[in-house]
Amino acid sequence: MGDFAKIVALAAERRGGMDVLERALAETKSRIPAEIAATPDDRILAEMTRRIFNAGFASKVIAAKWDGFESAFDGFDPHRCAALSEERSDALLKDSRIVRHGAKIQSVVANAQFLLDLAAEHGSAAKFLADWPDADYVGLLEILKKRGSRLGGDTGMRFLRALGKPAFIPTGDVVAALIREGVLTKAPGGKGDFKAMQQAFNRWSAESGRNLTEISRILAMSIGDVGHGRR
Repeated sequence: MGDFAKIVALAAERRGGMDVLERALAETKSRIPAEIAATPDDRILAEMTRRIFNAGFASKVIAAKWDGFESAFDGFDPHRCAALSEERSDALLKDSRIVRHGAKIQSVVANAQFLLDLAAEHGSAAKFLADWPDADYVGLLEILKKRGSRLGGDTGMRFLRALGKPAFIPTGDVVAALIREGVLTKAPGGKGDFKAMQQAFNRWSAESGRNLTEISRILAMSIGDVGHGRR
């Protein structure tokens, strides 16, 4: 593994200077745990749903229909969504206000119950997510995958980042940088690869004082020409 200061310098060179690099990083600024903990659980369910429906659809299509989603799913109130009847589910399959995808509609019901379970266990789902240590980010991803619905892989990672939780995402550029730095030998394909990534990110975080999102984006921006690596 290389010195992270050298990776930052390489990313700054690719982007056109440190000021440009820092401005790019500010586009995905993470939130402090207290801010995440204050997030209402309905907004957490809304963000989960947005990320799930974005997968496989153009994000602009989901954005254009988002007001319809909010209305169709009762403002993503977890209690209402968890209790969605079969009749309501069938009606949503015909509701032009949303993207009509049966499995994804059912994921809203399942994830609403997931959030209610977390609230019963920890006071609120937001508190659970806020309190989870960044040094075990991959452990949180595993919980989202196992206990949530359609929250595995890229979807879960992008949900956490959108919530403001520091999150690394192994995009093509990030993986290329990790291979260059000797952390990986190929695209991650199992728990061992994610453990290696977590260890590398933890070391770089301790070394630089930067969080997982910043490190992830700096790695991406250290690949390619100026203008590359925005994720």
